[in-house]
Amino acid sequence: MINTPKDEIDSLRARISHHAWLYYHLDSPEISDFEYDQMLKRLIELEQAYPEFYDPKSPSQLIGGAGFELFKPVVHEIPMMSLDNVFSLEELQGYFHRVTRSFSEREQEELKWVFELKIDGLAISVVYRHGMLVTAATRGNGRVGEDVTANVLAISSIPKTLAAHGSSSPPDLLEVRGEVYMRKEAFARLNQAQVKAGQPPFANPRNSAAGSLRQKDPRITAKRELSFWTYQLARVSGDQPFTSHLESLRYLEQFGFPVNPNIKLISRQEDIFAEISNWDAKRHDLDYEIDGAVIKIDDLRLRDRLGSTARAPRWAIAYKLAPEERETKLLNIEVSIGKSGKATPFAVLEPVLVGGSTVSRATLHNEDQVRLKGVRVGDTVIVRKAGDVIPEVMRYVPELRPPDAKEWHFPSICPLCGSPLERKPGESDTYCVNFYCEGRIVQRLAHFCSRSALDIEGLGESRISLFVDEGLISSPPDIFRLHYSQLIGFEGFGNKSVTALLAAIEDAKSRSLSRLLVGLAIRHVGEGAARALARRFGSLFELMKASLEQMNAIDGIGEKISESVREFFDDPKSFKMCEELLELGVAIYEPLNEAGEDGIAKTLVGKVIVITGTLSGYTREAAEEAVTQRGGKASSSVSKKTSFLVAGDSPGASKVAKAEQLAVPIVDEEKFLELLRLGELS
Repeated sequence: MINTPKDEIDSLRARISHHAWLYYHLDSPEISDFEYDQMLKRLIELEQAYPEFYDPKSPSQLIGGAGFELFKPVVHEIPMMSLDNVFSLEELQGYFHRVTRSFSEREQEELKWVFELKIDGLAISVVYRHGMLVTAATRGNGRVGEDVTANVLAISSIPKTLAAHGSSSPPDLLEVRGEVYMRKEAFARLNQAQVKAGQPPFANPRNSAAGSLRQKDPRITAKRELSFWTYQLARVSGDQPFTSHLESLRYLEQFGFPVNPNIKLISRQEDIFAEISNWDAKRHDLDYEIDGAVIKIDDLRLRDRLGSTARAPRWAIAYKLAPEERETKLLNIEVSIGKSGKATPFAVLEPVLVGGSTVSRATLHNEDQVRLKGVRVGDTVIVRKAGDVIPEVMRYVPELRPPDAKEWHFPSICPLCGSPLERKPGESDTYCVNFYCEGRIVQRLAHFCSRSALDIEGLGESRISLFVDEGLISSPPDIFRLHYSQLIGFEGFGNKSVTALLAAIEDAKSRSLSRLLVGLAIRHVGEGAARALARRFGSLFELMKASLEQMNAIDGIGEKISESVREFFDDPKSFKMCEELLELGVAIYEPLNEAGEDGIAKTLVGKVIVITGTLSGYTREAAEEAVTQRGGKASSSVSKKTSFLVAGDSPGASKVAKAEQLAVPIVDEEKFLELLRLGELS
């Protein structure tokens, strides 16, 4: 419950951090950019009003997100900053006033702004030495990004070498920054290929671009048709003649860097407002996604004078376009059953074009939201769609409510299998109590085979649906009993594809226990809980007989998760299914000190690490994540259980003193890296 400003600040920090992780690391956001930005804006307002609650680890003080460690880290010589955002013309006017008030009257009269479209992609930095591309990195946390050089070399629109152009020779050093994105046409082709291969389609171009750039295999990146727009010259050696941003972009164009053709140089603020309005109206006409505009001061000397905050430059601002909303008719409210059994009400709508696509269904989230919004069947409603987020009914239009509009009540029986729908006290969601509800079979099996679970390549939702319809599979063990004679002869299944699918199924048997637990879709058990359970019990057999007390004792596993897991294994059908998986040799163990499915060696299993002070190569969050990725526990306080205290610059005196008192080894950043690599000190 939020009772004080401190409560709201803590709540916002936790929610923003959660959604930032989904966006930056999993490329799988649950909310729109607009909703995320509004939360961040509210947090900044509260932190400014209550400076006593300042925290350097707050999401408001961070840039972007620290990456997984699938790629080696790259330190940015010049930080890759984010931009501050505004959401209305009034806020933009306020920004103009704040920035220009320090300029002389003449400077204000001569001031020019560069207007750029804000491409919805992934920011990267590309470094050239002596005309050769040597390094490419993602933004990461702004100071340290991920090395994606091999994948960037697979993007055709990014020059690999710089040739002399007229009187311009390539400089000894050049750093260029820009946005990697996927064109809508390329995205459509990618999804056609996904569906044809029996894989689920990707959510949107932005997530597809981000996921494609962060592939471990550059050959996959090469097939994804990624594109690139240059937006900044970050560093260049030698004396260069240009004094403006626009001149620097023209300089880069000479060497083959693509610059967006819709960039404009504008003097009057009214013309900037008009340009924003123009692109808001026609953003869906473009062959790539935009989520706003970026307005920058053109004069590089004025930029130097303005400088930056800890998070963003003062000489640029991002204007974020609001998610598009449209009116339409609410024809009916129905309930869908998800893979975990969650019953979600959704609106059946008169088809309407919104957010660049035709929408005929929109989520209503849960029973409470339907009641809160007060919508009735027959209402005229406002629908919003932003990015890949599921279309949502925002509200109804009171003045357009017809006399015969019908109230809707949440059903008590599952519409698919007839079992009771149950909502537990204190929870907002309603569930079908039948784990084997026929409506969940395809979704549940598709989730079981998905990348976050057993990752069975070639077994996507369309193929699973076919196999279920043909009576070949109805539960996870059935997948591992499929054989050649059953599959050969189906349309699209020749010798090569059947052999490849059976090999992928066999390969999936060696996945870790934690991934199997994710695949089983046990209520409340996400990836973090699955890892914690797998590490504690080590095998499926041990977990199946674990008591509530044993599970409750695990750090991060509460009563709700423990009860849900015990409930799952106490169900005779679930228990029998797991026995069958054991007999088939599927994912029955959790590897301890060897590389897991993420490719990272579990070197810190059983170790507790406390980090204090500032590290040069990691943010605090990234360092703690590096510990947990290797099987260790990152703790915030020193105790008898602490294995090592990592002390960066300006470490906390009390933590150092406590470590010395308890004889806990204190290590510097160099030794910390050794710990991550080896799990012990040489």
